Amino acid sequence: MDLFETVNAAIKSAMLAQDKVRLQALRGIKKEFLEAKSAPGADGQLSDETATKILVKMAKQRRESAKIYQEQNRPELAETELAEMAVIEEYLPKALTEEELTAELTKIIAQVGANGPQDMGKVMGTATKALAGRADGRAISAKVKELLNK
Repeated sequence: MDLFETVNAAIKSAMLAQDKVRLQALRGIKKEFLEAKSAPGADGQLSDETATKILVKMAKQRRESAKIYQEQNRPELAETELAEMAVIEEYLPKALTEEELTAELTKIIAQVGANGPQDMGKVMGTATKALAGRADGRAISAKVKELLNK
């Protein structure tokens, strides 16, 4: 079962459980998936890779919104955003630990043949595709800088 079908099944179970926050988050995911499937140039299909990119974007949006709500002293809205983010993250691949990220990036650096900071663009292009959904772009960038400056 692909991510789209998994989300559809989860919507049904959230309806039966009357879990409003979960249902709202899942409906948001389904909306984004349907928009991606019917976008100009799309062939009516949604690959899991594209779905993962959408989920990463949605989780990031929720995280940023929650931060803004907390800064504006609106904890009830921040709590809702964080709850939705938790639901979205359930459908993302397991995040890499610091050690796993270092190991993956070391492999990518060797594969690309990077020798120093001037090769950061080559490494980042490959790394962001290979680690999509499993590591944050900022974390990847910081670790690549650290590894290339050694």
